[in-house]
Amino acid sequence: MVIEYADFECPYCARAHRILEGLPVMRVFRHFPVKSKHPRARALAHAAEAAALQGRFWDMHDSLFEDQGHIDDPHLWDRARKLGLDLKRFEADRRSERVAKRVERDFQSGIRAGVATTPTQFVDGAAHAGVPSDRFLERFR
Repeated sequence: MVIEYADFECPYCARAHRILEGLPVMRVFRHFPVKSKHPRARALAHAAEAAALQGRFWDMHDSLFEDQGHIDDPHLWDRARKLGLDLKRFEADRRSERVAKRVERDFQSGIRAGVATTPTQFVDGAAHAGVPSDRFLERFR
């Protein structure tokens, strides 16, 4: 199992995603929006969690990492529409306190775990910061 802390606006996280998606391992995603570097990161995390409430977290997750150039609200609505989400519910959920608390809980768990940069992956309790290296990947081959 890999626990990954990532930010949807981070290009290194997108690279890590492309590497990790090819591994035969269970992935647990944790939000770690770095607002100082990525001003839309928190909004994107909220969008992913709003999609999760309609059973489409991983679809939105993949969509966000596949096209980081289109992340403003009209593009989020378009993504939600393409995923077949109820747009009114999506919009209400992404602005809800419930979703905000979920994202903040992930962020705080990262702080407690010592996450200082994105992406950071944890395997067997050990942190691996940055895009997964060949050495990191050897354990899964």
